[in-house]
Amino acid sequence: MASPLASGTPSTDPDASEEPPIRYHTPIHQWDPSDQPREKLQQHGPDVLSDAECVALILGTGTRTSDGPVSAVELGRALTRAYGSLHAISQRDRKELMRVDGIGPAKAAKLMAAFEIGRRVESHQGGERVQVGGPEDVAAVYGPLMRDLGQEIFKVVMLNTANVIIGDYTTSEGGLAASIVEPRAVFKQAILDNAAAVVCLHNHPSGNPEPSREDIRITRQLVEAGQLMGIPVHDHLIIAGRQHTSLAERGVMG
Repeated sequence: MASPLASGTPSTDPDASEEPPIRYHTPIHQWDPSDQPREKLQQHGPDVLSDAECVALILGTGTRTSDGPVSAVELGRALTRAYGSLHAISQRDRKELMRVDGIGPAKAAKLMAAFEIGRRVESHQGGERVQVGGPEDVAAVYGPLMRDLGQEIFKVVMLNTANVIIGDYTTSEGGLAASIVEPRAVFKQAILDNAAAVVCLHNHPSGNPEPSREDIRITRQLVEAGQLMGIPVHDHLIIAGRQHTSLAERGVMG
């Protein structure tokens, strides 16, 4: 999906009225200070910045494209034109970001790192002691990390006897139908780490929070295996966008 940059005419982007005119051959540091994203942030705070200006500060510098030199702000505008929103940009992988003229490996890496920081901050991970009292506690930690993934992954969250999260691991990628979730793989690490119980999660990239027949079958299989091994499966959560479904609340866990 290419995003050709304009060749010298002002952008028709909806944010354009809030941004300085495009200056292809003038570096940002030569703009009027009131138009420079960094100066605007220092003087008025980050709330005054447009999406394109926020992206520009992450990118740091402009570059030279097939249309000539472009500023970091215009690169930000090109990305928002190509994908529609910051959230949509955050869902793109490195190759997709690099389809926008002017975004190379280094700039794509900066964007991916910035969005990952946002996900980790939202997930409340950072050495905090998270005690699980219900599915919403697990979803609050792992939802931001899993909801934008382009393929299904199956993750196991380990709990101690106080239902505090002590770790997690991914057992399969690529979808439950295409990548079989084996009880041996699900419980192997939990046994090694002396987990008292586990919570299973997987994401639905489609955004549909409803469990499939395969989801229910696998859940029941894992519950039975956990009972035999003395490591109960407390729940199986489906992460679908900003929604989540608890199969325990649906009565699937038996």
